[in-house]
Amino acid sequence: MTVTLFAFYLFAFTAILSGFFVVIARNPVHSVLWLILTFFSAAGLFVLMGAEYVAMLLAIVYVGAVAVLFLFVVMMLDVDFVELKSGMQKYFLIGAAIGIVLLMEIGLVIGHWNVAPEAGSLLQSPTPSLADAHNTLALGQIIYTDYIYLFQIAGLILLTAMIGAIVLTLRHRTDVKRQNVVDQMQRDPSKAIEMINVKPGQGL
Repeated sequence: MTVTLFAFYLFAFTAILSGFFVVIARNPVHSVLWLILTFFSAAGLFVLMGAEYVAMLLAIVYVGAVAVLFLFVVMMLDVDFVELKSGMQKYFLIGAAIGIVLLMEIGLVIGHWNVAPEAGSLLQSPTPSLADAHNTLALGQIIYTDYIYLFQIAGLILLTAMIGAIVLTLRHRTDVKRQNVVDQMQRDPSKAIEMINVKPGQGL
């Protein structure tokens, strides 16, 4: 067994095992930590495939931002997970039925899967020759040259989703003081400042 093959089996087994523990972990903090291990294992698999740029994106974006954000949210918010899990029994039958339907659909797709005749040649040369362009340059040409409009549309969709999430979760509370910049700029200095003549020996 070569070192590359051993590394592949190691990363693959770690990714599957840690992904399984993400689902069955009772503590949500432990679940997020298992998720981080899953991301690192997937990044290792990308490195073995020669896609080091995608591996670094996975490690930096998902582990450094998304997973850490999940961890902070779980640790800082006082969420009663026992109460949340108590409602699972009510919808267990519906969830199980939906899961069975999804498994049947996946089975039908795999059973009727047809491999294209040119798939073998495409897999042998997924990127240009390293003498012409390295992986990062080839990926940049695909995203920012060949599919630039689709990439911009995907960015607009994510921006719309972010704005929608902010609008849906924004709550104006009456008991919280908020800064109104327009009112501050339009205030009258003669009404905002009051001069008081304090007599000697007396307080306000």
